[in-house]
Amino acid sequence: MARLVTLYSLQWGDLSLETVCEKAKAFGYDGLEIGLPNHLDVRQTDPAYYQGIKDLLNKYGLQLRTISTHLVGQAVCDNIDSRHKAILPPHIWGDGNPEGVRRRASEELIRTAHAAKALGVNTVVGFTGSSIWQYLYSFPPVPSGMIEEGYQDFARRFTPILDEYQKLGIRYALEVHPTEIAFDTVTASRALEALGNHPAFGFNYDPSHFGYQGVDYVGFIYEFASRIFHVHMKDVYWSDTSKPAGVFGGYAAFGDPRRYWNFRSLGRGKINFEEIIRALNHIGYQGPLSIEWEDSAMDREHGARESCAFTKRIDFQPSAHAFDSVFEKK
Repeated sequence: MARLVTLYSLQWGDLSLETVCEKAKAFGYDGLEIGLPNHLDVRQTDPAYYQGIKDLLNKYGLQLRTISTHLVGQAVCDNIDSRHKAILPPHIWGDGNPEGVRRRASEELIRTAHAAKALGVNTVVGFTGSSIWQYLYSFPPVPSGMIEEGYQDFARRFTPILDEYQKLGIRYALEVHPTEIAFDTVTASRALEALGNHPAFGFNYDPSHFGYQGVDYVGFIYEFASRIFHVHMKDVYWSDTSKPAGVFGGYAAFGDPRRYWNFRSLGRGKINFEEIIRALNHIGYQGPLSIEWEDSAMDREHGARESCAFTKRIDFQPSAHAFDSVFEKK
């Protein structure tokens, strides 16, 4: 049986959860990845609230394996400024005092683990933020101690969160991504090291954030085979020729044709999903393939429908035996 194909709901946050369920079912999806805060309020403690969500999914024949908290997770380690007010719920932003925002975001991540438990899922996907992302390009020269302090800050803030996750049997999957404490293979290794390889910490694998950087996105799967907790299916296109706005984007908005790279609907970019599926099979990944649909130049309903069909067509289970075993003599 092929893996579940799910739809990440955050890109549909302007719609009610029931409307998203209706659309996902019509598009051919097997389930949802519910995105916070639009479609789930983890401050709720009444079991009936979570049962209502499960009943709604059951009504449409959809499964739930993951919930995601990218926006709140971003605030745990970030240098907080006015940008965060636009993405955070008012109860997390509060008075905007940076340390208070980080503390409330950390508390919300722990509540999210309890919500995951109530919903019967064992994986939360999210961001971490980073106090050192601003030092990506090392000029003026960045002393190694400043980078190390950034990883230690991450460990100080996330270890208590992860300890609570471990007690509940929940895993936290960081989406390796620019602006996070891990944005490629090298920094992912360093994040794990900073946490002492905490068993509750792993990765949400999304190849679209690696391809345009020049990172070996298939090799990442093999490198972190035991830490791939969840998979996002998302494509990206990068130009074969020079562009006015390079790999850093030139402050141009997503979708601007002057950019060197842009996210695209599945199958319309440059990511080699055939090799990704083969690598996931090799490491024994049996979790969902969750479509995080982002293509600024395409209608999202068209894109969501074709991305579901593409993923179901490209996915396959590994062979149960070697093809040449029939040639062996007994």
